Amino acid sequence: MDWSLFLDLFTQADRFLMTIATEYGILIYVVMFMIFFLETGIVVMAFLPGDSLLFVSGAVTASGAMDPWILATVTTIGACLGNTSNYMIGKWLGRKIYDGSISWIDQTALQKTHAFYESHGGKTVFLARFIPIIRTFAPLIAGAGDMARGRFQFYSISGGFFWVFGLIWAGYWFGNIPFIKQHLTSILLCGIFFALIPTTILAVSKFLKARKGK
Repeated sequence: MDWSLFLDLFTQADRFLMTIATEYGILIYVVMFMIFFLETGIVVMAFLPGDSLLFVSGAVTASGAMDPWILATVTTIGACLGNTSNYMIGKWLGRKIYDGSISWIDQTALQKTHAFYESHGGKTVFLARFIPIIRTFAPLIAGAGDMARGRFQFYSISGGFFWVFGLIWAGYWFGNIPFIKQHLTSILLCGIFFALIPTTILAVSKFLKARKGK
């Protein structure tokens, strides 16, 4: 496989998906599983496209290149297993995730997610599915906060189901409207852009406060 193809994931997701689906067949489901496992299971992978990629993949399934039911099922499993992995990491690390000693944890995104968790409690795991960046940190915080495993899985699986199936089928039904089809790449880039805005604002705000304090 030409690994440079993965650059299209961030710029021309429809071409990325179509190329893998047509040239490598069933491997497309493995790739989608891994993307959403990593995005939800490893905090340093929070930059991977989530919402926009689901919508674009739904639009691609309408062309017959992929089966929407298999795609949605495999992707949901990947997202739920990713959440579980992240939850277990949080449980293992415990309160150490907050002391700044773990360099690969973005403290800005972590604090934002913690504030969201304080406001919404256990429902954070469900609601976070629909909020970029926060969805990657929510299971980590749930694990560190000793949320009961059964309760966590209920919110994780139900949230994953509605998030994945909702966006894939939205893409399936609306993604091939001529205007939307012609601008799928722009939709993906906008999704990535808006996902980065909250973290960027918080990082800049923290930097300015630190300078002001000095």
